[in-house]
Amino acid sequence: MDLVVIGAGRAGGSLARAATAAGHRVVGMLTRRPQHDHPALDWDEPLPGCDLVLVAVSDGAITDVAERLAPRWNPETPAVHVSGFMPVSALAPIAARGAAVGSFHPLQTLPDPERGAAALAGAWAAVTAAEPLAGLLEELARSLGMRPFALADEAKPLYHAAAAAAANYVVEALGVASDLLAAAGVDMAVMEPLTRRVVENVFAVGAAAALTGPIARGDLDTVEGQMRAADGVSAELGEQFRLLARATAIRAGVELE
Repeated sequence: MDLVVIGAGRAGGSLARAATAAGHRVVGMLTRRPQHDHPALDWDEPLPGCDLVLVAVSDGAITDVAERLAPRWNPETPAVHVSGFMPVSALAPIAARGAAVGSFHPLQTLPDPERGAAALAGAWAAVTAAEPLAGLLEELARSLGMRPFALADEAKPLYHAAAAAAANYVVEALGVASDLLAAAGVDMAVMEPLTRRVVENVFAVGAAAALTGPIARGDLDTVEGQMRAADGVSAELGEQFRLLARATAIRAGVELE
């Protein structure tokens, strides 16, 4: 495919790199930052002919970008944004020109374009679009080694919240564990086999069945002792531990004071 990418941040840069490596052509990139790998485009000029435009800007900027580009938009050119949260209607100014619009969200962490491009293979991609655009996006995903799945537009906030929980909340839990171990003089590396096996268990048997430890057993005296220990490191760490414990107790059906 011939692609135009708008935005050269982590998402746009990752997709541009991965698409080029997969044999697609990035015929232009529209960005505020200088780019040397792909032809630079001008905001005030019509976009070059292409099969698809990927709008990879921040959520709050999607509609602003669409409004700026809409007056010169070719209605034969489809556009998608790469937000997992924003509705397809964020591209309404382009849709008003008669173009097909949708969204294409890579369900993967993209820390920078180089590592992000490498991480796309094997990841899932949420596709929100009507045919024939949906088929084009599925083809793009598979060409990048990704696994496409259909996501209803109205379900995107729930889906995106789930992604945040599966990524950032896991990071926070491990961050709390790391802080507690540092206070105990133990290397965080000792937790890796346990953490990997617990994550495998979640995908094998579900979250509730994968719960382990004193909360799952209802051993609340031990949980209270853990809280006191966390409080002894710092008030902030104690509060973080309590929030995680309370969330776990809700899952387990246990009441904590």
